[in-house]
Parts: sequence; C-alpha cells; structure tokens
Amino acid sequence: MKSRFWLGIALLSAGIGCMPALAQAPREPQDPAAPPATVRPDSLPIDLNWVPPALEQLSAKAAAKSSFTLDRDLLTAASSLLSNPDQPTRQAIAKLDGISVHLLRFGAAGLADETQVEAVREAYHQRGWKHLVTTTGGGSPLRNGTTDVWLVLDGVNVRGAVLLVETPKSLTLATLKGDLSPVDLLHLRGLFGLPRFTADGFKEAGK
Repeated sequence: MKSRFWLGIALLSAGIGCMPALAQAPREPQDPAAPPATVRPDSLPIDLNWVPPALEQLSAKAAAKSSFTLDRDLLTAASSLLSNPDQPTRQAIAKLDGISVHLLRFGAAGLADETQVEAVREAYHQRGWKHLVTTTGGGSPLRNGTTDVWLVLDGVNVRGAVLLVETPKSLTLATLKGDLSPVDLLHLRGLFGLPRFTADGFKEAGK
C-alpha cells in the first residue's frame, strides 16, 4: 500500500514539473495582416484606414502620392457640389457610408515592381473577399488599365468594396463602405477621387 502511495506522489510531481515547460513552449509567429483563424474572413469589419503592407512599400517609391478619407457627412457635402447627377449616380452615392482613396504616381519609368502589386492582390485574397476583374479590350492584362474589385460580403449582403486600378504610371486603391454592387461602382467612376476606369463589365477572377 505504501509503495503505491509513494508511486502516485512521484507521478504527480513529475506531471507538475512538466507544466512550466509546456506553458513556455514557443508559439508559431502569426502574420498580423492575416485574419484570425476563429473568424470568418468575410465577416471582418471594413477598415477604411487599413492598407496592405505592400502598398506602403510602393508608396515609398512613388514620385507623388495622396491619400484621403471621407465619412458620410463629408460625402454628403461633396455630393452637393455635383452638377445634376443622374438618378443611378445619386442612388449609388446614397449607399456610401465612407470612402478612402490612395493614389500613387510614378515617374517616367513607371511602376518598378509588379510583384508588389501582386502582393497587394494577395493580401485581399487572404481576407477571403469575392474577387472580380474588369474585362479588357485585349493585350496584356498587366499595366493595361487593369481593374480589380473585391466585394466584402456578409452572407449574401454586400457591405462594401475594394477597388484597385493599375495603369502604366499610377496605382489607385480605394476602399468603399456601404451597401454597394459592381453596377454602383460604375456609376461612381470619376467621383470622390475614383478614377474613370474603362470597363465593359465585371467577371469573377479566374473565370
């Protein structure tokens, strides 16, 4: 009986001795840009101030750059200055809760590193948002007026969009918050700093 008692004490002591080692076991580093594993990527809040790290790297190489954010009040004030927008445009503006725009302009040599633009696209791919692209009139899809759109979905509801427009010498990234659709984006072209990109329509990326 005593031998069993002392054997139990020894096993208990050994188990307690292992606990600090388990508590101090190193953890795998996490990518701060990646969504938490316990949260659905498409349920992440739309942060108008968040941009992929690769865009900040491109910004450091730009010859000129500008960034701004407009909330609903500022959008209302800005829209009052528009001259007779049509009904679809007014409806698209009314759906906006906020917008942020980052415009980068590069020198005569143009965009130096296309891989960083791909890194921007990959950052939104990792967030799990629906990726659409514009149709083009032929030629290389890179540096030829390419436009990427990511719709931020909550189930079947669209909560916003991210717009990436690339030209040979500029890059525009816009985040729009609100109940929007791809058709609304077409009506918003040229307004609030959004470029007048050419698009015959949107199609799902990879198809």
